[in-house]
Amino acid sequence: MEIPKFHETFNPILKILENGEIVHHREMIKNVIKKFYSNLTEEQLNQKTKSGDILIQNRIAWGKSYLKKGGYISFPKRGMVQITEKGKNVISENLTLEKVQNNDFLDFYSEEKLKSQSEVSDIEKATPQDLIDSGFHKIEAEVKNELLEKLKNIDPFYFEKVILILLNKMGYGDFKETAKTGDGGIDGIINQDKLGLEKIYIQAKRYGENKVREKDIRNFIGAMSGDTLKGVFVTTSSFDNGAVKKATEAHHTIILIDGNRLVELMHQYNVGVQVSSTYEVKEIDLDFFEGE
Repeated sequence: MEIPKFHETFNPILKILENGEIVHHREMIKNVIKKFYSNLTEEQLNQKTKSGDILIQNRIAWGKSYLKKGGYISFPKRGMVQITEKGKNVISENLTLEKVQNNDFLDFYSEEKLKSQSEVSDIEKATPQDLIDSGFHKIEAEVKNELLEKLKNIDPFYFEKVILILLNKMGYGDFKETAKTGDGGIDGIINQDKLGLEKIYIQAKRYGENKVREKDIRNFIGAMSGDTLKGVFVTTSSFDNGAVKKATEAHHTIILIDGNRLVELMHQYNVGVQVSSTYEVKEIDLDFFEGE
């Protein structure tokens, strides 16, 4: 028996979750291995990736991630997994990677593919570096997608703090959170410089699917006091055309940051993410052999 590919774990995962109970993801992985892959050798069960993760667990975790994107399972609580009605309806089927991707699947790395100059369609023509780059971009896109989902579900007040922490990491000065009630639409104030000579007002809206509208921008501008003409409006969703137009035409300088841009910045400045693995790629040192 060979170690399963990640897409070969789709049905085993769904079958472990078919009773509809909410299960911790580690327990789910443990049960999948116990029920479906107990015939693997001890060596196979302990085989690791280059980064040190247990390979079989890594494959199941990726299977879980794809099932989540396809809507077959959900993450109702932190670290917990549960099958959805959609997942229950396909338990008896042979759920392939093609079906998962083509059935309301969010291609969460399509944008990253466009960014990768090394992306090739025919894997047989890919160099090892092409494969590394492609895999790196897919992992990065998955992290960003999960990060955005996490932001949409955290406490709204903590979301405001996250934005202030991000701007501080980007090099702006000290920040101050405003009162949670009666703040006039201002969620925080940061200093444009370390000395606090100029202030920037912050508005953070943790939305799911609703777009920020023109009215939201108008209220934000109205809440800004006379001591600043600069503001940053951040949302986990996006801005409709009216909101963009209002921000562009305002006498104030209003910077709009939507969900995609937000996770790009958080990923870049290591806010809410951490380095999981570091790989060394070695090449021949030609200088070493110059004297041969």
